[in-house]
Amino acid sequence: MSSTSDDRRYVLTLGCPDRPGIIARITSFIAEFGGSIVEAGYHSDRESGWFFTRQAILAPTVPFPLDELRARFAAVAAELSPETDWQVLDSAARRRAVLLVSKDGHCLHDLLGRAASGELPATIEAVVGNHPDLADMTRAHGVKFHHVPFPRDPAERGPAFEQVRALVDAHEPDAVVLARFMQVLPAALCEHWAGRAINIHHSFLPSFVGARPYHQAFARGVKLIGATCHYVTPELDAGPIIEQDVTRIDHADTARDMVRQGRDIERVVLARGLRWHLEGRVLVHGRRTVVFD
Repeated sequence: MSSTSDDRRYVLTLGCPDRPGIIARITSFIAEFGGSIVEAGYHSDRESGWFFTRQAILAPTVPFPLDELRARFAAVAAELSPETDWQVLDSAARRRAVLLVSKDGHCLHDLLGRAASGELPATIEAVVGNHPDLADMTRAHGVKFHHVPFPRDPAERGPAFEQVRALVDAHEPDAVVLARFMQVLPAALCEHWAGRAINIHHSFLPSFVGARPYHQAFARGVKLIGATCHYVTPELDAGPIIEQDVTRIDHADTARDMVRQGRDIERVVLARGLRWHLEGRVLVHGRRTVVFD
């Protein structure tokens, strides 16, 4: 997330138990110091009884530092509910991402290109691969590549995951992107990166969970294939969903055709989901998300 001084924004996101007066309290708080709201989204979930909002405040209209804004709003958040979950992001703050990869390079190539063109609101700090295949592609973009070999036996992969964790954490990333990493993260690592680890699954979840979903879809004779960008949790391919999309196929398409078409969807869905995460547009509540796109 980056911006010029003129359009710099403080992005407030909040979730709390719903009740009358929440919007009025937040907007009056901002109005008290002359803040200008340039973007606002609201959602009241009747099933859960929870309220969500995202407010973008033009930073030059805030007459005190960001830390003071956070300190002042903390009192408002506590007033709304002890359960209030909130944060304030600065659009001018540099956001960082680390990518985890294996052998398939289509998602990596897409994200590197978007970052280089300024389209992705983050710096890709490093790429970590369990195979060396994508090292040249990564370094061609001036990004560090770390190769961490993984043993064939899943029971012996603990030290490799610890090495990956150390490499990733050294960059203090805002997002850890599994760009077709093809490894199941241990539960401890899922929890350590909770709310930051993002995966692209080459299937329209919850259908065809796990490996080779296009081949599963082909065997089932489906007419739509898709991709899902979701947060990583200990339960395989069951984390809160950020974004999904589909494309239509027909009986003449082979499993290989489906893989090729699916890769196009994966690129777009991952880039879209990652952008929304970095811009503070995704609010997680339980197994579901609210996305102010």
